[in-house]
Amino acid sequence: MQIAGNSIILEVEDSGAGEFGAQRPAVLLIMGLGMQLIAWPGALVQGLLDAGYRVLRFDNRDAGLSQHLDHLGQPNVLWESLKHKLGFKPRSSYTLADMAEDALAVLDALHLKSAHVVGVSMGGMIAQRVALAAPDRVLTLTSIMSSSGAAGLPQAQPKVLRALLGRPGGKGERAVVEHLTKLFNAIGSPDFQTPQNELRTLITTQVQRSYSPAGTLRQLLAVVSDTGRANELAAIRCPTLVLHGKHDPLVPYACGADTARRIAGARLVGLEGMGHDLPSPVVNWLLGELIPFLKQADSGPMPAP
Repeated sequence: MQIAGNSIILEVEDSGAGEFGAQRPAVLLIMGLGMQLIAWPGALVQGLLDAGYRVLRFDNRDAGLSQHLDHLGQPNVLWESLKHKLGFKPRSSYTLADMAEDALAVLDALHLKSAHVVGVSMGGMIAQRVALAAPDRVLTLTSIMSSSGAAGLPQAQPKVLRALLGRPGGKGERAVVEHLTKLFNAIGSPDFQTPQNELRTLITTQVQRSYSPAGTLRQLLAVVSDTGRANELAAIRCPTLVLHGKHDPLVPYACGADTARRIAGARLVGLEGMGHDLPSPVVNWLLGELIPFLKQADSGPMPAP
């Protein structure tokens, strides 16, 4: 379904909202850069449903079936990134704070006062912004394979950056799928590799649903321009869980560790052999950490750090 909020149209999937949906605590899932709500593995969504949660997913602006802001033009990421490295603030079409307001608009449209907020990669950054903007609406915060955005943190491996900023070798769906397959292989988990035929099927499904490289670049600049978030994280007071792969080539483990260090009482859990993707063994691990964390928060006050 589509909802209107924060002056934008957003595609939303509301699972577990049947007869007893109002009695289920809600989990709001926020996806990463250029990705769509269908990128959340079905096993993860089902695991949360089986645990008694109502699961909300949505396409971020400029992704999937949500509104694409093509009238804002295609940004020059290399130039804006150079400005960032030289100490100047990059110019972006919108901010992560704007995207956090999109997430809150989803809760508003569904008449939900609060939710557990879970974000992956860029979605983790947006989730942090949600917790900062509306602390009374965030039951818990879970930041997965994400970052505080602090200056001086390790950066993505050069080959990963080349794959991220590269372009398809030709036109048409086949070239796009080939390009994205190379990217996902570059950032994937070394110890939990997704079979290539399965990976291509997942990527093809996403490309056929929506493909917007200009939108992804606008999202990327929103990430790059969010330079002050790290110093604000100390204001977060909700129970916080930080989950991160110890072999993440795109957002290194130190980025997750820094996030946890900056949020009082946050718990950091790392997984050996995990990169920057969500293959089945990683999903099982995430659920094993996430569900007990949510249940503990639902049962009463979390223990003092």
